[in-house]
Amino acid sequence: MNLTPEERQIGRDNYYEALGVSRRDFLKGTVAAGVTSGAGLGAMYFGYGPRVGDPVRVGIIGTGDEGGVLIGGLTPDYVQVAAICDIRPYNIHRAFHGDWSSPVAQEARPGLMAKYGWKTEDEARKHIQVYERYEELLKDSRLEGVIIALPLHLHAPVAIAALRAGKHVLTEKLMAHDVAQCKEMGRVARSTGLLLATGHQRHYSVLYDNAVNLLQWGLLGQLHFIRAQWHRGNLPGADSWKQPLPGGESYIEGGKTKKVDRIADELKRFQEALGKEKDPANVALLEKKVAQWKAWNDDRKLNPADYGYEDITLADSRIRTAMEELCRWRLWNRTGGGLMAELGSHQLDAASIFISAMRKDHQKVKPLSVHAVGGRHIFPLDREAEDHVYCIFEFPGPAYEAPADGNVKAAFGYHDQVMGVPDPQRGIPGYAEDPLKRVVVTYSSINGNGFGGYGEVVMGTKGTLILEREQEVMLYKDSGSSTRVQVKEGKGGPTMDTQESGPPSGAAAMGKAADTGPVSRGYTEEIEHWAWCIRNPAPENRPRCHPEVALADAVIALTSNVAIKNANQGKGGHVLYDPDWFKIDSDKTPDGSKPRLA
Repeated sequence: MNLTPEERQIGRDNYYEALGVSRRDFLKGTVAAGVTSGAGLGAMYFGYGPRVGDPVRVGIIGTGDEGGVLIGGLTPDYVQVAAICDIRPYNIHRAFHGDWSSPVAQEARPGLMAKYGWKTEDEARKHIQVYERYEELLKDSRLEGVIIALPLHLHAPVAIAALRAGKHVLTEKLMAHDVAQCKEMGRVARSTGLLLATGHQRHYSVLYDNAVNLLQWGLLGQLHFIRAQWHRGNLPGADSWKQPLPGGESYIEGGKTKKVDRIADELKRFQEALGKEKDPANVALLEKKVAQWKAWNDDRKLNPADYGYEDITLADSRIRTAMEELCRWRLWNRTGGGLMAELGSHQLDAASIFISAMRKDHQKVKPLSVHAVGGRHIFPLDREAEDHVYCIFEFPGPAYEAPADGNVKAAFGYHDQVMGVPDPQRGIPGYAEDPLKRVVVTYSSINGNGFGGYGEVVMGTKGTLILEREQEVMLYKDSGSSTRVQVKEGKGGPTMDTQESGPPSGAAAMGKAADTGPVSRGYTEEIEHWAWCIRNPAPENRPRCHPEVALADAVIALTSNVAIKNANQGKGGHVLYDPDWFKIDSDKTPDGSKPRLA
């Protein structure tokens, strides 16, 4: 990351050169087909049907920021939204009208009216029933499935209730708030025979799937290290996780208590601007903004305590209200899972996808250990979530074999062969064939400085693959970032030529966004495939992120939180993963959670 424009262009050109002309043409064709049909890339690329005939009738529970993004990813040929549920007027308004807070927000959250072509909210409400309580929505006999985009602590209870009500479920990540809840969700899905999918969308990203192909073709050689990061410039007073509170909030300045109501102030500002505006186009836009801010201001009429949110006393004796827990749920341990659940889980999922691709069975690879530290380094006592986390994971390599004598410590640096020294007693001829070889993954997520952005750097003995912001993939030979490569077909598939090639042909740049349109992050494809699996029931037709995969992702993230907690308590931040933590039928968990269901 932080490459020069020239290095970026070389990396892009190398990547598309490696894909080959036929694969580039295929990608370009699938994009064109998606633009024409309104469907995503998945139908052609991942091999499910281009439509389901009778769209699956679904309800959306939770229509806030992430729920709005999922609405933006819907394809009417696959799903028909027949109901929505949210307790906040603001979220209900955005579900219908979209998010007009910025052009980027509007593109990500266009709203149901834009998706289905309804001109007014009244027209939309003829097709969509609005519920306040999810229990009432689950009684709606028209619905075949639900999409859940609620705060993390509600994923398990709502998903389990939905499964028991006979609804298929697609829930946002992380699977659940603790590992026991994840296992309960998997058990209920199994007992009901219904589909349960979790929204780790990188399983449906064409860019990530192509990166997997490059790894399997051997272009990077032996995979041995992955560096992942998600760095954000959030600072006190400008934190995307600390949204303004309806009704305002108090703070102390100079020994005096003051109150600020950012929502009411912004509403007034837009109303005044609307009264002065004469240009019809600007008037129309301002009217949309005023309506949205009015709906947000109406949230002040809500009593979150009626829905299970709580007041608590913070370490500095300040009362954190139930409204603050509702609006800023990511900041609190009872409702959220911190940086590892919200951000790190995506990237550790990506790392395990890459490492799993190198195994012959392609089974989901689970880590062997994690060493993690973290803390609240720059924010005041206005949250429980860390604002910095740093993790080192050990994953088993492609030929990894657990010690036959059951001595787990042998896999964690206690034997010389792990450090690359041949062990004659085991008949290991050298480091490359070491059955205890592992792949190291480092991860950092910080606030306060966005340098480097977010993405993954995958390093092998022959080259480096950089995936940035889920939008770009760049390929480099050896250790450099300025060398153009030439890809040749060999017996084992494509390989990078050892000689530097000249400038790439025009065809090598076909994958640029300017030629293919925006790169899908996978939301559309995951929803389409979930709907297709519902309409085509068969043992082999199940979502890519089914309960076993989603459980593994949750265990990785939540065990990291355990390691961070241990480190902060002076117990050391190193944790060995227990294989039973990843088994749905086992009651063992890393976080001390216990199954609650009978």
